[in-house]
Amino acid sequence: MVKAYLRYEPLANFGVIASTQSNITYDHTGKLAITPALEDVLLWDLKKGTQVGKWKESGNNAQVTSIAKSPNNRDYAVGYEDGMVRLWKLDTATATVTLSGHRGTVTTLVFNDDGTRLASGSRDTDIIVWDIVAETGLYRLKGHKEQVTCLSFLKNPERPNSNEGYLLSASKDTLLKLWDLSSQFCRETVVGHRTEVWSFDIDPQQSVIISGGAEPMLKAWKINWSILEKSIDEMEIDDQPPQEADEAESLKKAITAYGNIPRNSRDRIVTIRFHPSGSFVGVQAADKAVELYQVRDHEQIRKKIQRRKKRAKEKGKQVDEISDEIQPEDEFHSYTIVRAQTKIRSFDFAPVKDVQKAGHIQLAVSLNDNVIEVYNAPLPAEKKSDIQEDPSRTSSIDLQGHRSDIRAVALSANDDLLASASHNSLKIWNVKTRSCIRSMDCGYALCCSFLPGDRHVLIGTKSGDLELFDIASSSMVYSVAAHAGSIYSLHMRPDKRGFVTGGADKEAKFWDFKINEEKPTSSPTFVHMRTLKLSDEVLCVRYSPDQNILAVSLLDSTVKVFYHDTLKFFLSLYGHKLPVLSMDISSDNTLIATASADKNVKIWGLDFGDCHKSIFAHQENITGIQFVWGTHYFFTVSKDKLVKYWDGDKFENIMKLQGHHGEIWALAVSRQGGIVVTGSHDRSIRIWERTDEQLFLEEEREKELEEMYESTLVSQMEKVDVNDTELDSAGKQTMETLKAGERIIEALEIADEEKQGWEAYETAKAKGLPAEQPQRNPILLAMGDLSPEKYVLNTVQKIKANDLEEALLVLPFAKVISLLSYIEGWAKKNWNIILISRVLFALIKIHHNQIVANRMMRPMLDSIRHELRANLQKQKDIMGYNRAALTYLRRDWEARNTADFFDEPPSTTNDKKKRAFIHV
Repeated sequence: MVKAYLRYEPLANFGVIASTQSNITYDHTGKLAITPALEDVLLWDLKKGTQVGKWKESGNNAQVTSIAKSPNNRDYAVGYEDGMVRLWKLDTATATVTLSGHRGTVTTLVFNDDGTRLASGSRDTDIIVWDIVAETGLYRLKGHKEQVTCLSFLKNPERPNSNEGYLLSASKDTLLKLWDLSSQFCRETVVGHRTEVWSFDIDPQQSVIISGGAEPMLKAWKINWSILEKSIDEMEIDDQPPQEADEAESLKKAITAYGNIPRNSRDRIVTIRFHPSGSFVGVQAADKAVELYQVRDHEQIRKKIQRRKKRAKEKGKQVDEISDEIQPEDEFHSYTIVRAQTKIRSFDFAPVKDVQKAGHIQLAVSLNDNVIEVYNAPLPAEKKSDIQEDPSRTSSIDLQGHRSDIRAVALSANDDLLASASHNSLKIWNVKTRSCIRSMDCGYALCCSFLPGDRHVLIGTKSGDLELFDIASSSMVYSVAAHAGSIYSLHMRPDKRGFVTGGADKEAKFWDFKINEEKPTSSPTFVHMRTLKLSDEVLCVRYSPDQNILAVSLLDSTVKVFYHDTLKFFLSLYGHKLPVLSMDISSDNTLIATASADKNVKIWGLDFGDCHKSIFAHQENITGIQFVWGTHYFFTVSKDKLVKYWDGDKFENIMKLQGHHGEIWALAVSRQGGIVVTGSHDRSIRIWERTDEQLFLEEEREKELEEMYESTLVSQMEKVDVNDTELDSAGKQTMETLKAGERIIEALEIADEEKQGWEAYETAKAKGLPAEQPQRNPILLAMGDLSPEKYVLNTVQKIKANDLEEALLVLPFAKVISLLSYIEGWAKKNWNIILISRVLFALIKIHHNQIVANRMMRPMLDSIRHELRANLQKQKDIMGYNRAALTYLRRDWEARNTADFFDEPPSTTNDKKKRAFIHV
């Protein structure tokens, strides 16, 4: 009989307010902050400090690395670590479109002005421009040699509808590149920076670019639209002779250096952003501050130049020497700095254009220690004599997460409460609602446990103190300096009357609880009863469930087992090459499992101390191990970010639980094994739940092999760029595109077989030969007695728009000819003309040479051209008619509703009491 196990599935992850891999952004109202939370996106109400929404894609485990808001204020583009881009709707919290094209982490996203185009930059050095309406990639722009760090669309403000516009990109290769989107080529390369360019922004008037990297100054650039609007042929060669003999004549540049802007920070730039009003610029470096610059108007700049001349005159200099030319530091003036408690990861301005009415500039910042803060920065002082106010923090979201790694977790006896401890903070969570109900300051916690009764939590700290916290009052009620070194481990005694601690001072200490008999309701304390001195530092201590023995793991890589009552030595378990970091004893007191820094788990018998099995369990140090009560199954966690579930009798790995993005430090398994809780370096707490779904080891191993094969298959099919061209297709081969291609081939085979059967029957009938009607294909009958043409069309229609071109690449040429014959039929019947056109153009682009060389296909292609042109003209006419009708309806509505905005006309009735002029 094959043994079946129950599967564990992720139930929840919480504890992350804002992760550090991506930027933060406001919604269009300015009330919500949209923040990355590892693989999810969270929506926080900034006034209430509560989470109001969560965007989670099932099956996705890649971290969020970029967020961009669409101008329509409903859609948000979210880029992920695996190269995917998903479009989320704010009101429905659903991912409407998934775009796959990048082979590396998506690092930057930007929408154009009307939200119909999206540009994404990646660590794979490519830029992809996506059509949001058609849900497909238009093209891939290649030119950068390093990660793309920032993107922005450019449009001539005087002629916004003239052409596709331009795209400006920055990269770690120190270059800024200007791409012409109508011709899809690199128009200009700006080479002013000497270090990696990390960010830039363009002012709302589309005239000035401010960029920055690791240099101590910001760089400003001017955009010359008169040059940019000319084609390459029209552009003039500079009239000036070259300065040096070897300097070649160059084309006039549309982006020219404006100058340098000084900044206060010496760290590299992370974000540069213009305020929505265009009157301010925020510059954030990789430190604790956001520097705010005022954009001066012409009157203020003129006064600044006059003051400069006046000062020069006072110093006895010639006024003529002072230039009247406007410098960038005249236009952009640093006037205040917003300082946070810790390093800032990203910031965003509130979407308020009228700052004079608001009276301040509001910005939200996400910090590196899992906090969101909102600051109000005052407007610049009108006069120099006025005192400039300091920015003030108005709100902070920090309760729902830890500031640093979660080092220990513990579950209460009834699994309703969860305690998590980190450096300086202990938090109590409600397991069902996943909300933080208590938060207390503590030392650097390394281990924790609930006391019997679940009203108190005990923690052991790095400084050697034992701290007891009362949950009801959220306060520390007792503290004692227990060890001379760090307390690495503590374990409750099975009789619940005391506990044992082990520390770096080479001692295991035994403690008993003490309750004040005069005040039985007061908090318990504990007293030191006896000490067990050992030869090395104690890393872990564990009682057996029957309280007969105590196991102690030491820094010398051995585990010593003692009788609890006499502390007499019983067994020494040696075999690990590195120290045992965690261990556990099974509920029937027969097995002890030890997890070590040498990446191995060893299972020992407690009767003779013999090693039953040594398992190479993880790729990194194993930090925690725990048995499920009543079984020999156990869980292990490691620095390799995995949780693994094992059978201690068969020595088999039952399943792997993936989800964490950092080293896992802590593990807690509920009494009955219903839930498993893990805490990690990524500051998240994850709960895994046991389901009723059965799991078989053979199936799991097969699934793992399939996943391995699929990953290698996709990487083998990756296109190698032989031609070093700037332009390429936007698609990427994935398992979905391969399967979609296979589905098209299967559909063509079924349809061809059906078609040929009927053609043979019709031919035989025409010749007067005896023939039987061919049997219909059961698949076509099951789908509603479909015709072969309709069946193939339905199959193609079900493929995602973004995957279609890559799926067609899978087809062999024989199937391409077959598909073209079906396209001819679809064109005649006027079925889904838009999709037919896309498929036809893709096939002709891919197989152009073979199609041109094949004369037999000419009549078919002529027929398709004739039918398709006529149908496309019809579509165009319908669209034109509909557009004209909508324009008419809009005009009509405006004409009817304009009167609503005026006051009612005065009454014309004669009022006898009022005087009136009488015309005689």
